[in-house]
Amino acid sequence: MKSLKTIILILNLFLSACFSTEIRPTAQHSVLAEKDPSELYGELFNRVQQDGLFIDSKYFVDMEPLFPPQEIMLRYQRENPKSSTQLLEFVNRNFVMPAEPLSTFKSKSNESIDEHIGRLWQSLKKEANVNPLPASSLIGLPYPYIVPGGRFREIYYWDSYFTQIGLLADKQDEAFQNMVRNFVHMIMTLGRIPNGNRDYYRGRSQPPFFSHMVSLWQDRFGNESSLQFIEPLKREHQFWMSGERVVQLDTGALNRYWDDRPKPRPEAYREDVALAQKSFELYKRPAEEVYRDLRAGAESGWDYSTRWFKDPKDFATIQTTSLIPIDLNALLYHLEMKISELATYAKDKETASHYLALAHQRRQLIHRYLWSKKAAAFADYNWKTKQASAEITLAVTVPLFVGVASKEQAQSVAKSLEKKFLRPGGLVTTLRFSSQQWDAPNGWAPHQWMAYAGLKKYKQDRLAEIIRERWVKLNERVFKSTGKIMEKYNVEDIQLESGGGEYPLQDGFGWTNGVYRALRTPDQSLKHVLGR
Repeated sequence: MKSLKTIILILNLFLSACFSTEIRPTAQHSVLAEKDPSELYGELFNRVQQDGLFIDSKYFVDMEPLFPPQEIMLRYQRENPKSSTQLLEFVNRNFVMPAEPLSTFKSKSNESIDEHIGRLWQSLKKEANVNPLPASSLIGLPYPYIVPGGRFREIYYWDSYFTQIGLLADKQDEAFQNMVRNFVHMIMTLGRIPNGNRDYYRGRSQPPFFSHMVSLWQDRFGNESSLQFIEPLKREHQFWMSGERVVQLDTGALNRYWDDRPKPRPEAYREDVALAQKSFELYKRPAEEVYRDLRAGAESGWDYSTRWFKDPKDFATIQTTSLIPIDLNALLYHLEMKISELATYAKDKETASHYLALAHQRRQLIHRYLWSKKAAAFADYNWKTKQASAEITLAVTVPLFVGVASKEQAQSVAKSLEKKFLRPGGLVTTLRFSSQQWDAPNGWAPHQWMAYAGLKKYKQDRLAEIIRERWVKLNERVFKSTGKIMEKYNVEDIQLESGGGEYPLQDGFGWTNGVYRALRTPDQSLKHVLGR
């Protein structure tokens, strides 16, 4: 395979010299999408996605071109494939699919779940690749990294923190360090940590967990070693505090999820176009508005949930950009506190004081706008209607996880979690059953971890241990019956698989592995959350 890729690279360079036409930025082609397949391949891309040539829309955008895009498009125009069969043959002659992360990984009938995860880390590992093939959608990274698994062949931002707590629990220090260094690289070269290291993800980020990665580093390698991250942390903060991600309120500014590109997501092109058409037909919503809300929902990591819908029964009413999310602002509070803390160690009093003031201001705004007295819980805030969202979700765990909740608020959230969200397999993500994957009956590893750690932080130990025990047992039961570790789980009926969303259930799985291992070694894994 290595020699084949070398041959392809040489061929690409040769053909690039032969075809002198450059890909120049246009009104449709921005620096945020230098190698976005939807822009490089125009009509070809539209046909492949709209005809449903592949079951998963992400399949085509992850293919690597065998020739420069100009050459491929000249061939397409010359051959003019008419039928779907001819189109598929054309694609297979001009593109190659990257290897599946787990294509050679096999479960062993006699191994424990811990042994299984130990072997999985190596299978989920991608080697450093600074210079991917020309016109590949992959953004090169200088260090090896761990991918989630399944259809997710690239690094993902918020997934990685939950993967890292497992790597450290398994004493995979070098793998952890390399992942953090890759995120520093992206912040310093791209000005943001994108959703993942694909060009079509450049327009958005994901929930900002980089400051928690720094906390992990700090706990493992000390304060002095962590001072190198002050500038990247400040760059991360600058990204979130610029442009349309900032919403001015009556008494200050909070943040929302956003995406800089008002177009269908290339990796879900057919689905996005169809939803935008439906939303226009029913509600006369401009397509651009729908695309913004879909992309913002993807930046949230909750893609998708009735949490983001105006009408919980209708996906076409998605309104992500109208909401100020509690989880995002809690994470940004932690980011500001972390910059202040490290600046204090660096004896930079001015920087420490500045970011501490920002954090205190954000805390006041969170308590004013993102606490619902009616629900006695944290809630997203609709800045257009000036009302708290009626949807109470597991996002309530994040203020406890970062320590921005008051003692009384934490106690109230704990009661809500136990009374409304606790199920036989752990915590259910929302209280609504829907076809969306971030709703009931599904539970996800990130929120089990944040709930557990947040409750421990506020001395709600009994409930924390119940959640930990139920989630761990569910992971073990599913592994025993399937030999796999899943992306998400049905926590309502633990005899059934989870479901919903835009793609089939994935196994692998980076953050589930990480949270399971951290919950098996909680005393060590909790240190960076609870403080030293």
